[in-house]
Amino acid sequence: MRIVALVLAILTGLIILVGYFVPALVPIQIILLNWAIILAGMATLVGVFNLILVHATKITQREKGTAYSAILVICLVATLLFGIGVGPDHPDMRLLVNAIIVPAEASLMAVLAVTLLYASIRLLRRRANLMSILFIATAILMLIGSATLPFGEIGVLNDILRPWFQHVLALGGARGILIGVALGTLTTGLRVLFGVDRPYGGK
Repeated sequence: MRIVALVLAILTGLIILVGYFVPALVPIQIILLNWAIILAGMATLVGVFNLILVHATKITQREKGTAYSAILVICLVATLLFGIGVGPDHPDMRLLVNAIIVPAEASLMAVLAVTLLYASIRLLRRRANLMSILFIATAILMLIGSATLPFGEIGVLNDILRPWFQHVLALGGARGILIGVALGTLTTGLRVLFGVDRPYGGK
């Protein structure tokens, strides 16, 4: 059975890969990609139902954090039913997203930024080196620049230093991370394609 799974995985990967270079394989490639999209969508639905089941179990057993679980389940089900009823492009649905979901996500990102800055300061107390100092200085500079940008109180910071940090240092680092992620993904895909790694075999 594991040999069959290995052969199917390698064959599917090769067909999709070669399909980008051989036009005759494009119809089969499209079918396989559509199957993958369907399976990914079903996996997402299973994950959502599992989330509801886990928190519903916490509510029935009255575990710690029951109130938060109840709020999560109620909001999830209500948003799902409302979205199915009116559609994703309805103005009320857009209002719901822009007035509740987007501010909540922005607040979580703000908490994450402050938490990372606090963790960096604690790291600096334990391990003070040049990279840690540069990271803290850059983070503080970007936070100050973001806070004073609407008022224009610090012209040099907003007009020169902040754009240079964003478009030179930060953008270069982001591109380096993306290149690393792409190379890691390519390596993992090749290992699965050649049967070195078998995540579908239960190990």
